[in-house]
Order: sequence, then structure tokens, then C-alpha cells
Amino acid sequence: MGRRDELIEKYAQDIRDKFGEEPDMALLKKVVIGLGPSIYNADAETVAGSDPAELERVRKNFLVKKLSLEDSDDLMAAIDEVIAKYGRSNRNKYRAVIYYMLVRKYGRESIYG
Repeated sequence: MGRRDELIEKYAQDIRDKFGEEPDMALLKKVVIGLGPSIYNADAETVAGSDPAELERVRKNFLVKKLSLEDSDDLMAAIDEVIAKYGRSNRNKYRAVIYYMLVRKYGRESIYG
């Protein structure tokens, strides 16, 4: 098992533990691949849920640019909802997990075709 596969399994376990659902492993793998080498960097691998600038980057760079969603206040509310479910006190909010949950929330799985 390679490093990426180990990380995918770690993210899948987080989805099971924190969100109480069984992840779509094919979609999760595509989201992880889409993140590229950032998953191997401890700082880039996580999202600082209390940093407004970080959350704004997720909104602009992922939801608006990658998922082609129309920019609105609802996008920040969706990010906040995922972070709340993940657990605000949880220090390791993995970017791949947050992105995966947002893809599922907005039904944009087809982007990862």
C-alpha cells in the first residue's frame, strides 16, 4: 500500500467516525488525487476551521472555481456546516474530507467523472 492509499484510508475512517457515513471510495480517491501533492504537506493537508482567510480560500478556490458554484453567502454557510459536523475542536480537519463532503452536499460528483 502506497502513501496515498494510506492517506485515503485515513480520510475514509475520518468520514466514518466524524460524519457517521460510509464514504464512496472511488469519489474520495478522485478528490484526493485532485488535491495533488498538498496531501503530503502537514499544513496544506488540513483546513484551519477558525481562520476566515482559509475558509474564504476554500469558498473561492474550491466551491466557486473547481465546483463551478455561483458565489453566494450560502457557500460559506455550507463550509461552516461541514466544519461543525467535523467538530470545531478537532484539530485535524483534513482538506480531502472537507472537499469530499462539500462535493457530496452539492451533488457535484460528476466533476470528478
